[in-house]
Amino acid sequence: MTERTERTQGARQGGFTHVDETGAARMVDVTGKEVTERTATARGRVLVSPEVIARLRSSDLPKGDVLATARIAGISGAKRTADLIPLCHPLGLHGVEVDLDVDDDAVSITATVRTADRTGVEMEALTAVATAALTVVDMVKAVDRAATMTGIEVVEKTGGRSGTWRRTDSAGES
Repeated sequence: MTERTERTQGARQGGFTHVDETGAARMVDVTGKEVTERTATARGRVLVSPEVIARLRSSDLPKGDVLATARIAGISGAKRTADLIPLCHPLGLHGVEVDLDVDDDAVSITATVRTADRTGVEMEALTAVATAALTVVDMVKAVDRAATMTGIEVVEKTGGRSGTWRRTDSAGES
């Protein structure tokens, strides 16, 4: 048995859906799956300095309205997910909400994405949060070069064959 054959059999036994019978990466065929309403919510944070927090609260940052720009970037990121993630299906998104809150030590970001399609929108929600977080970092870096993205994770998904899932660990409590 070749190394590649062993790797392929191991992948199939482990349930890797993005690997074909030869071990090559593939996009899963979802043609036969039922179209259902699906949602996913993800979140993350950008840790920033007290100076950035003060300047966010007073709308006094050199690059302008950080939160509005990051919100638009997050929505745009969700819409472009299939262009960024090679095996992700292009989906028609029916709703994208990106919320940003200024906490005492960070900007908290939550994104909820909705569709009626054959596959879920977890990657779109994660991409929305990551893109919004990158935008926050870009817009505050002149004031805080140490701004750090952290905790980007899916916290809930609904729809599809597997139904509803919610993160239950302490890091994921809402």
